[in-house]
Amino acid sequence: MRDLSLLVSATAFAIVAPVSAADACRAASGPLVTPLVELYTSEGCDSCPPAEAWLSARFDKPRAASTIALEFHVDYWDGPTWRDRFAAPQYTARQYESMRANGASFVYTPQVLLQGHDFGQWHGGDALALDKAARTKAGATIAIDATPGERGLAVHARARIDERSAAEDAHLFVAYADSGLVSNVTGGENRGRKLVHDHVVRVFRDAGPARSDGNIDATFTLARPAERGMQPALVAFVERESNGDVLQALALPLDDCATAR
Repeated sequence: MRDLSLLVSATAFAIVAPVSAADACRAASGPLVTPLVELYTSEGCDSCPPAEAWLSARFDKPRAASTIALEFHVDYWDGPTWRDRFAAPQYTARQYESMRANGASFVYTPQVLLQGHDFGQWHGGDALALDKAARTKAGATIAIDATPGERGLAVHARARIDERSAAEDAHLFVAYADSGLVSNVTGGENRGRKLVHDHVVRVFRDAGPARSDGNIDATFTLARPAERGMQPALVAFVERESNGDVLQALALPLDDCATAR
């Protein structure tokens, strides 16, 4: 296990570009929670490959409807001999934000979060925890449409948070993720290893906070990465800023719709 106390500030992103509803791919959430699992990892961390292997095996494509997995690559393990091309300061900042929301004092890799909270028993007791989360009434509803555009993937995301106290600090986030990304590492702690990454977050946006009526409605464009993996998907989730609670999550697979072209 690795830990460090580096503080990284969050990166802000503007919401741009309207989205047309024509030929859109669509998804909407149900009344029960779809659990969200987040893995914080790095190609520069030699204890991370087993956690990535677990994530890939545990959350393959057929399980996507019942549990959503995201892999965030942090940049604090980048060094002069190897830089993780999937890492970004924004993802490091998110890990620190989750640390503060959970009242923790450090971050580490590999770290797994379930519903926004540290999940140290991922390597042995995940089934019961995931089942319990999936039987919980959702604290938000989410809907998402996506259409291809000249500048990338045009997204229209909506959410509603019914509980007033939760709506006061709830945000809607949207990620573009894909799988089957391969690195032949030539430096750092994983030198000589071939790493295969799944559910990797390539683009991540804060779609905004809830209004006073508990609603969030945002349109923006996501620029798809030049190096594309397999099984692309949009993942949207609502999270409380104060305590890290994930109220609901939703995945929109892009393979079988117009947005994949």
